[in-house]
Amino acid sequence: MRLLVLMLLSCLLGSRPIVAQKPAQPLRVATYNLRLNVASDGVNAWPNRKELVKNLVRYHGFDVFGTQEGFRGQLTDVAELTDYSFVGHGRDDGKEAGEHSAIFYRKSRLQLLQSGDFWLSQTPDQPSRGWDAKCCNRICSWARFRDLATKKELFFFSVHFDHEGVEARRQSGLLMVKKIKEIAKDAPVICVGDFNSTPETEQIQTMQALLQDAFRVTRQPPYGPVGTFNGFKLDAPLTDRIDYIFVSRQFSVLDYAVLTDSMRGLYPSDHFPVLVNVVQR
Repeated sequence: MRLLVLMLLSCLLGSRPIVAQKPAQPLRVATYNLRLNVASDGVNAWPNRKELVKNLVRYHGFDVFGTQEGFRGQLTDVAELTDYSFVGHGRDDGKEAGEHSAIFYRKSRLQLLQSGDFWLSQTPDQPSRGWDAKCCNRICSWARFRDLATKKELFFFSVHFDHEGVEARRQSGLLMVKKIKEIAKDAPVICVGDFNSTPETEQIQTMQALLQDAFRVTRQPPYGPVGTFNGFKLDAPLTDRIDYIFVSRQFSVLDYAVLTDSMRGLYPSDHFPVLVNVVQR
């Protein structure tokens, strides 16, 4: 009798329905050099582009994206997308002056826990330029988030390397690795930006010693052109990849795309945004 009861219990327990595990919700991550607001761009000046940028962000549903070159007024324009907020200070004074490497995030998906900035120079804690950079200060902004869908934390960095100084770019790669380790330690990291560097350069190799290049580890083949700089030219060769998304090994990259959206013969920026879907393991 006891054996029969045990057998019946075993059958009942074994017949319980199997509850399917809910798949992880991918995080839509992008980098986007907005091109600064300068009147000499004529038809491509920011007042003619800002709605294109906002529409692109809205349509593609970015969850978090790093921007480069934006002045404060441009960031305020993008922030008219009320689903988003942003962090990051101006490179000239550490407040609002000059270009920013700001981070926008969807408030319903990510909770901001902490943020900061540092400069690409020998004195990273104060507004400055370093090595052979002659034109301007260069800044990296970072944030620590809690993903409200997964309850996991991550660090996000947005940066813009110098366009002229060869040594500045090389040293900036070393500084980025040092600062990411210092700030994020072993936590999951996403680092995006305009590195003004092609993949074979020393600074990109330095970054890849710490983080994975999303272009190289995506599960799906990369979508769109290789090149990310268009110079506002519809017939640009699009061969040079200078905008990157790097991720730590806690992330799987599901797909990778260079978005070439245009409207009435106009690009929203002189760079294409790069978009990836990632899952944090």
